[in-house]
Amino acid sequence: MYYIGLDVHKKTISYCVKDASGQVHQEGKVGATRWELDDWMKTLPQPGTVAMEATIFTGWIYDHLLPHAQQVKVAHPLMLRAIAAAKKKNDRIDAGKIADCLRCDFLPECHMASTAIRDRRRSLRYRDLLVRQMVQMKNRISGLLMETGVSHNKQRLHKVKYFRELLATNEEVNESIRPLLRVSRDTGTSTNQICGPSRSPVETTIRILTPLIHAANRFLVEIDHLLRCFAVGHSGDVDGEDVAGVKTRPRILQRDQRSDQHTGAGQQHEGCRDLCHCEDLLAATRTAGDSYAAAR
Repeated sequence: MYYIGLDVHKKTISYCVKDASGQVHQEGKVGATRWELDDWMKTLPQPGTVAMEATIFTGWIYDHLLPHAQQVKVAHPLMLRAIAAAKKKNDRIDAGKIADCLRCDFLPECHMASTAIRDRRRSLRYRDLLVRQMVQMKNRISGLLMETGVSHNKQRLHKVKYFRELLATNEEVNESIRPLLRVSRDTGTSTNQICGPSRSPVETTIRILTPLIHAANRFLVEIDHLLRCFAVGHSGDVDGEDVAGVKTRPRILQRDQRSDQHTGAGQQHEGCRDLCHCEDLLAATRTAGDSYAAAR
């Protein structure tokens, strides 16, 4: 088995090929294009496992190499830096470090979603960007009108008919902001047309992700309920793991119950003492009454 570490960049990819003993068989650079990768893969020893760091370029390289390698793995960038940190750092050394992590089974592998899921995520991210830009344009229109003191109906401002009537009939609209209003309106309208009627990838993704989101929500609710039942009260340094100062909720409840029991016992004892005191007073009263009767 050969272990191939890739250090991916925008225009070039540095690679290092090692065997199980750590001996370097190949290393160098290849262009970050599909046809150069095809030529390079023909020179690789087989079978081979490829590993690379997760970057913005990882997706298409992963898809392109997957049919030609026994396995392709993607490493978490932050965890990989913590494991393979070195004083001397360049593309060749980074590729060798990734190959060593792969060879020694130290590679902090991250999940790589399927191509279809990544395409849908890309569509959703782009749609989210367009929606935010559309909201910014609408807020910009309202800001221009308020800045110049133009009276308008805020609820109807973004309606097509009302906006045209506002520009045509309202004399408070300054000539300096008319082109800005038109540009903002046209930009928001075109963005709304892109985001609104699209039905293919976005609705499919929402239909797939909706039950997953509901399941995750139920899971979070259950976890929150569980944490409330087993809440932790601390009186020490939690970061320093002061275990002696940590009490779980059941222990707190037991302590409260014992306190209530002691309080009830104390109240019962006080009641008994008061009752005895009353009986002593009654006995003294009877004795005084008998003495008074005998004296008469």
